[in-house]
Amino acid sequence: MSIQDIVEGKKQWRAHMARVKALPPDYQIVYKEMQRYFFKVGPVSLSDGPLLPGIVDFFEEGVAAGKGVLELIGTDVAAFCDDLVKDSPTYADVYQASISAESGADEK
Repeated sequence: MSIQDIVEGKKQWRAHMARVKALPPDYQIVYKEMQRYFFKVGPVSLSDGPLLPGIVDFFEEGVAAGKGVLELIGTDVAAFCDDLVKDSPTYADVYQASISAESGADEK
């Protein structure tokens, strides 16, 4: 990764966060909770994938339609997040696979 890539990534992240800050306060709170949850759960493609920008797009559409954030996602934020990444490998999956591979190698 070159310095140019890092600078470009930071610019994109700042633009993304500016979009988040333009959302109404209740949307911002839920977005930040979702972001915190995803950083813990760790979908492997989180940093370079479309997940977070897609959520902001979805929220912007909800704001434009005059809906509250909980009307869009329901009251269980974690369940909504889990549903979004249910088919994506997570860092926990990668770790579990590495442990399984190591224990399989130890048994031979």
